[in-house]
Amino acid sequence: MKKDIILCGVGGQGILSIATVIGEAATEAGLNLKQAEVHGMSQRGGDVQSNLRLSTETIYSDLISLGKTDVVISMEPMESLRYLPYLAADGTIVTSSKPFINIPNYPDEGELMAELDNLPHVVKVDIDKIAHETGNLRGANMVLLGMAAPFIEIVTVDQLREAIKVVFARKGQAIVDSNLKAFDAGVNEVK
Repeated sequence: MKKDIILCGVGGQGILSIATVIGEAATEAGLNLKQAEVHGMSQRGGDVQSNLRLSTETIYSDLISLGKTDVVISMEPMESLRYLPYLAADGTIVTSSKPFINIPNYPDEGELMAELDNLPHVVKVDIDKIAHETGNLRGANMVLLGMAAPFIEIVTVDQLREAIKVVFARKGQAIVDSNLKAFDAGVNEVK
């Protein structure tokens, strides 16, 4: 089994944390893992993208070919559309429904949502609102990871929960619990 995942968003939204949690879960599960360099992190507010490949078999490249991505996990809806050429025909986009408008010529929000709605496999929710409801204002990325968890499949929801505990342990139990609460809220959104 293999899963090819593109993570994308805007710098400062927590894409690297999502990649770290998935990577930790994959490592603990004994999977092969390749991650392409995360691009755009040096500029807060710039676009960020990373390829993450997980497999039970050997992986020879860290880059995902056009039309082969199983899941696009996007913190920002416009960013998710950038990677449509990489999405497999049966691939899924999991994205925030709330735009992060940081450029003057940002597309019309209605048109953007209509374009996403016309795609066959899209899950979109206002992750910032859910994070706020959980009391973790910075936890939108963990809400998004929770939403994406059922589509990742090669690692389970429980394996991702355990990885969150490991990744955030050094920040203390309150941060671990807060991120688990945000993650679980995301999981519950797609049930």
